[in-house]
Amino acid sequence: MYGKFLSFLKRNKRLVVIVLLTLVIKLITYFPSFIEHLYHPNIYRPLSIFMRIIFGWIPISLGDIFYAVVIGLLVLQVYKLVVLAFKRQLSLNIFLGWLKKAVIIFLGVYIFFNLWWGLNYNRMGIAYQLQLQPEKYSKEDLKMITRILLKKVNDNRRPFADSIISISAYQKVFASTVKSYQQIEKIFPFLAYHHASLKKSYYGRLGNYLGFLGYYNPFTAEAQVNLTIPRFSIPYVCCHEIAHQLGYASESEANFVGYLAAVHSKSILYHYSAYFDLFRYANNELARLDTSAAKENYNQLDRRVKGDYMQMRDYVRKSENPLEPVIEVFYDYYLKANQQENGVESYNEVVGWLIAYKKKYGTI
Repeated sequence: MYGKFLSFLKRNKRLVVIVLLTLVIKLITYFPSFIEHLYHPNIYRPLSIFMRIIFGWIPISLGDIFYAVVIGLLVLQVYKLVVLAFKRQLSLNIFLGWLKKAVIIFLGVYIFFNLWWGLNYNRMGIAYQLQLQPEKYSKEDLKMITRILLKKVNDNRRPFADSIISISAYQKVFASTVKSYQQIEKIFPFLAYHHASLKKSYYGRLGNYLGFLGYYNPFTAEAQVNLTIPRFSIPYVCCHEIAHQLGYASESEANFVGYLAAVHSKSILYHYSAYFDLFRYANNELARLDTSAAKENYNQLDRRVKGDYMQMRDYVRKSENPLEPVIEVFYDYYLKANQQENGVESYNEVVGWLIAYKKKYGTI
């Protein structure tokens, strides 16, 4: 029995090493302090900066190309396997060999993903850095925060008069986003962002149906932005994606860090972009507890803000498709697998961060 075990190890050295590394990575996730104080500053940040220096200056989105190649290779391998099955040439040994390779590749990607970025899901993060204590909030807390956000969103929409908010060139928005982080760095040095790598996603139209406004590519350290979304949302999305680049992996943290950067920008458009999204999150949460109060908040919105609401609803409606529920389920599982217990609802958790920030600092 022992001899057979040794023989198995010799024949499957690569698989054994990969499995052991996977277990080590999983073990590390139980030590947030180690990730916060050792992994994040000494491994992730230097590596992220290095990749942004290498890839950030290139105008094309290498991450999007990388994903296209990977998906193409995956489809090709599955196609070859199906062809062998139809030709009745698919033996058990061939299938097990293919399965072994698939497991090695999958676990290899898991290890690479976590070392390059994924361990950030388990760090102590912004709560530790700002000494915030997000806790379960009450209906009164929600009413308080929505009243503030209602005023903020109305005040920051008026300078744009009756016009539909537009953006002349996305490169200028990307540059303005970097400047926003330069402003917040003066207050919170740990949010310093240098060597920008913010790019237009090639999958914008497809992204509408998949439900993403932007995403971070951990394999190239590029922040991708879907530029087909309503224009007033783009600044906040840019700030959100840079937050991911800085190692704030959870969606709630990225939303909150993106908010900090946006509202400290010198551009009113950034203020409005952030407050618009945050008001929607907070008012939707309030609607779960007090529908009448949420409707009253909506009724008090400036008519121009209501117009933007309609624009966002039209965008969402046009993006609806039969695969959306399936995609949402998969994304929900992905988030839960990465320590975001509420899955797709994690985005709304930024409301708790806002309330905690308001109670500690007295303003938002």
